[in-house]
Amino acid sequence: MTLAAVVQLSCTSDEEANLAMAEALIRRAASHGAQLIATPENTNFLGPHQEKVRRAEPLDGPTGQRLAKLARELGVHLLIGSLNEKSDDPERCYNTSALFGPGGELLGRYRKIHLFDVDVSADVRFLESNTVVPGEEVVVVNTAVGAIGLSICYDLRFPRLYQALVDKGAEILTIPSAFTLTTGKDHWEPLIRARAIENQAWVLAPGQHGEHDDKGLRHSWGHSMIVDPWGHIVGMASDGPGLALAEIDLEKVAVTRRGMPVRQHRRVT
Repeated sequence: MTLAAVVQLSCTSDEEANLAMAEALIRRAASHGAQLIATPENTNFLGPHQEKVRRAEPLDGPTGQRLAKLARELGVHLLIGSLNEKSDDPERCYNTSALFGPGGELLGRYRKIHLFDVDVSADVRFLESNTVVPGEEVVVVNTAVGAIGLSICYDLRFPRLYQALVDKGAEILTIPSAFTLTTGKDHWEPLIRARAIENQAWVLAPGQHGEHDDKGLRHSWGHSMIVDPWGHIVGMASDGPGLALAEIDLEKVAVTRRGMPVRQHRRVT
């Protein structure tokens, strides 16, 4: 049994304020006994997108080192939902999840595969691919707290990615996000619960909440949650920065998959 926490943030282009807010909530989660802590997409920077590229760092840069040190100090598994990781393209960066172990080691990284290129409404018009290089690798990290399948935000709408994660052994799925208010109020909860139900896995979904100073993604839905393999919401954050905590029992994954062996019954791939 592992106590897990999802951290909800309200980030802007003020990196120091973002990291201070994240660190305070990560420390609070650890003080409650959380051993697996996950933060949202864009944990360190949620602001103008060209500036995001300009400020991008390698994962072993100052921001990554600071967060690795925090994981080591607290002795926790710490998933930073995403950082703007420097790429070889001067016009674009990666949108990257980084999973640090309790010794501060980088256990795994995932670069967002599905990029948010949409024209939903006047409030939600965005081409993430203008400033982000898409990733290519499906990533599952085997840890002492379970096999963790990594994804980011818009990936949520592509169920075959999660099938691929489960095929690689994932028991816990992470979906750190900055889901827009427009889409989130209708789609966030149904999609999160669907990914848990159809993959019979725990889902940790930390999100951004509130208004930001980035053009095109002005208001995030929040509602960070933890969902069990039967699709029950077992923890949800309130509005604003905060936490949701729940106990993760991997035996529930085994029992659910044994009773209804969906993966073995799959006929169409």
